[in-house]
Amino acid sequence: MKWAALDFTMKSKQPSEALSTTNGMKAVAQAWDNREGPAVLATVDAAKTPNAIYVGEVRYVPTEGFIVADNYFHKTRANIKTGTKGAILFLTKERKSFQVKGLLSYYTQGPIFENMQSWHDPKYPGVAAVLLRVEEAYSGAEKLL
Repeated sequence: MKWAALDFTMKSKQPSEALSTTNGMKAVAQAWDNREGPAVLATVDAAKTPNAIYVGEVRYVPTEGFIVADNYFHKTRANIKTGTKGAILFLTKERKSFQVKGLLSYYTQGPIFENMQSWHDPKYPGVAAVLLRVEEAYSGAEKLL
């Protein structure tokens, strides 16, 4: 049996791929505007144990990604501080699922934190802001980005 050689070299993105990235994020943004109910934020700890929580205070900021208010995080906060990637899952009013994945960052000051403070409900603590920079996006099983 002969094995075919695999080409793992990096290839530059073609203009059509960049356009599909833009279209993928447009689809996510439109779905986000049409979402229903809370979102789910998923993280993993250093031992790769998953943790998922409902989050109600989340905003999509086109130039940044998804900002989540840390109101009552505990395991989630610890996971984020280890440098984990995470995912946000949400449903549209038509019950179509969307998922975004990317690196999570934790902010207790600066522009991301101030953005969160400008919209979060003051009846919750809002101790920090978590930013998910979108690296991958899906609608159901369809990869958008």
